[in-house]
Amino acid sequence: MMPYGTAAGAEAALGRSMSWAEALWFRYSAAMPELWLTSHIALVYLVMYAVAPLPVMVLQQLAPAYALRHKLQPGVPQPSPVSVYLSYISESKGLTLSVLGPFPLIYSAAFKLFGVRTGLPLPSVWETAMHLVVYSLVEDYLSYWLHRFLHTKWGYEKIHSAHHEKTAPSGFAGSYATGTDLTLYTITLFFGPAIVPSHVTTHWLWFSIRIMEAFDAHCG
Repeated sequence: MMPYGTAAGAEAALGRSMSWAEALWFRYSAAMPELWLTSHIALVYLVMYAVAPLPVMVLQQLAPAYALRHKLQPGVPQPSPVSVYLSYISESKGLTLSVLGPFPLIYSAAFKLFGVRTGLPLPSVWETAMHLVVYSLVEDYLSYWLHRFLHTKWGYEKIHSAHHEKTAPSGFAGSYATGTDLTLYTITLFFGPAIVPSHVTTHWLWFSIRIMEAFDAHCG
């Protein structure tokens, strides 16, 4: 919840007029409890996981000759998009419960710990871009070494093998893994914001980009 009750109070605190984006953000979030605002990450997570893989699946359905020509495993039988989507819905119940349950609470606590901002001013395009670059570099480095660890004999057998049970590449396979596997990768997303705190909107954008990258990496 912002410390100013009116737009005039917010502009007085800023020492300038709000931009259109800041005015929109003020109207949306000014009276909203911070816990509820930071819990929006659950919505970002679920919507991106449900929607991001669909364009490639639709392309594969409408233009299979074109899509399969670019598949890394063109000889692997490709299940129908409908069956893949229904399978994802069925297999992601545990993930969904986690995202709607403890994850937002942990995320909100981490926000306070890392000093993530939720009020005004909103970050500039330049600031947002610099944060995204740092977050990408940090996460890419950590996830590389994590992936190597998960492909050691112990890591693969105990944690990562379930992720490779899917033989037909699909964007939805990015979330097919054990809870431990998903938790480890999620932790790598926090390191960048922990080192260089940003505005909550930047973190939502970062999270969305990283989920889309995961789907791109698994779509085949």
